[in-house]
Amino acid sequence: MPGLIQSVERATAVMHLLAARDEPMTLAEIAAAVGVVKSTAHGLVRTLVAGGMLDQDADTGRYRLADDPFGPRRNLWDVNEIRSRALNWTDALASRSTLATQVTVVRGGVVRVVHDVLATRGAGARPLMTGATVPAHAGALGRVHLAYDAHLARSVSRSPLAAHTHRTIVDAGVLAGELARVRDTGWAVAIGDLVHDQATVAAPIRDAGGTVMAAVGVMGAVDDICGRGEMPRTALVDNVIAAARSISRELGHGLAVPGGNR
Repeated sequence: MPGLIQSVERATAVMHLLAARDEPMTLAEIAAAVGVVKSTAHGLVRTLVAGGMLDQDADTGRYRLADDPFGPRRNLWDVNEIRSRALNWTDALASRSTLATQVTVVRGGVVRVVHDVLATRGAGARPLMTGATVPAHAGALGRVHLAYDAHLARSVSRSPLAAHTHRTIVDAGVLAGELARVRDTGWAVAIGDLVHDQATVAAPIRDAGGTVMAAVGVMGAVDDICGRGEMPRTALVDNVIAAARSISRELGHGLAVPGGNR
């Protein structure tokens, strides 16, 4: 049997420690209680704060367990900030692909477009404009959110899946299989299930803690998105994934946790 992962074991110990305390703790107190040096404790708590597990008081610097660590994320990025940080990458994606490009987030239990760039070709392209809502089960953007957001998935499961075209997935089992594929590959594709002659490809945008908090994708005519056998073009998928990763880095994902001894 493989051994325990030390970093996970220590992070769990920090959470148990703070769960048992009525008052917030300093970094030094946490380090002493868990038995690690302050620099290691700092890395642990910074990661847990970024992941929504802990809260840090802005005035005292003390840490406590988040009120609802496994509930909906409370420290949501401002939509304008997301749009600002995504702007360069969505413009580049739209330019390279010549397709309509959108960024979506989940707000109020629905998937909403918060930024869009018009296609530079193709009269048939009918982009989802800023402010539009997207069905979570239909279209690549919606399915990216649905694949990674348990709260959204529970909400969607309470009602029958609406058919937008004859190709919309309306069977819960089939949808579950498609969402598993999204999680395995890190991107989603949808062909004719939201608009009958349109296809979409999308990938997740992650925050510093690794949580999927937005999605970026392209939309266009099926022939522009797909090649033979209605398979999405490899270069297009690679460009969408690259844009998602670049925006994620803008939001702090994958960056080294800075040191410190506060």
